[in-house]
Amino acid sequence: MNLPKNKGFCRSVRAAMGALALTGLALGTGALPASAAAEDDTLSYVALGDSMASGPLIPDITGPVACGRSTHNYAHELAARLGASLRDVTCSGAKSKHMTEKQSLSLLDIPMGSAAPQFDALRADTDLVTLTIGGNDAGLVGIAEGCSTLDPNATPCKDQYYEGGVDQIGNRLAEFAPKLGAVLDGIHQRSPQARVIVTGYGLYIKPGGCFPLQPVLAVDADFLQGSVNRMNAVIAEQSALHGAEYIDLVTPSKGHDACQAPSDKWVEGYVPTAAAAPLHPNQNGEENYAAIIDAHIQGS
Repeated sequence: MNLPKNKGFCRSVRAAMGALALTGLALGTGALPASAAAEDDTLSYVALGDSMASGPLIPDITGPVACGRSTHNYAHELAARLGASLRDVTCSGAKSKHMTEKQSLSLLDIPMGSAAPQFDALRADTDLVTLTIGGNDAGLVGIAEGCSTLDPNATPCKDQYYEGGVDQIGNRLAEFAPKLGAVLDGIHQRSPQARVIVTGYGLYIKPGGCFPLQPVLAVDADFLQGSVNRMNAVIAEQSALHGAEYIDLVTPSKGHDACQAPSDKWVEGYVPTAAAAPLHPNQNGEENYAAIIDAHIQGS
């Protein structure tokens, strides 16, 4: 039985920039445990992932400061919509390996201890798991940082990632794919009755960009978003192969990229106009991501 519509439940860059430095389609089981339905109408929800999910610099901070975890990230907003009991262990800088390994944390280059493996939050009776991971495995925020320029005659940064005919992004994504598959298998092993939802990453910059408002050349704007789209394709494929549901965030993000007016943006550009980390979702984005995930859950 899928998570029902309002039945049996209550309602509900690599790291840091600016003031905060932060390290670093198929249905799944879709089941609501019978014991949970019989004994407790509260949905047990675990949120896993990186800074796209944690919401760095969006007020208010919760959990380890260096994880940049916000009380208004999509997990908290979704839990409120679902009336769910939330264990949010998302953390900026997280890679796929940090699902099963500790993550070293730092703030302003000062060591800040470590975060426990995110899989520690999973339980046998977990009902819902969301996952956003891959951006740090592919190193896309670091690439985007290196592509910024105010010189309209600069050499496109895209070129360096294809030197010698080697597709560096493609190689990174090829390495990431089996790691994501293993992560999804690990979630099912630890929480066999959980519905597993994996999000892609959103639309960061529109086709052709908006130089110099966002300081990347048009060709590089397309290269950067194209790299995000390639990563999303890997995430979608692995989700389908490993019993998870993939949610596309690019399509509904049209008209809400970093080139738009501050009130319309779901993601910030190189110089944020809202309380959020550069090249990351703002609160408006996190709230809309939660609404998109909620609509998917309610419509399934």
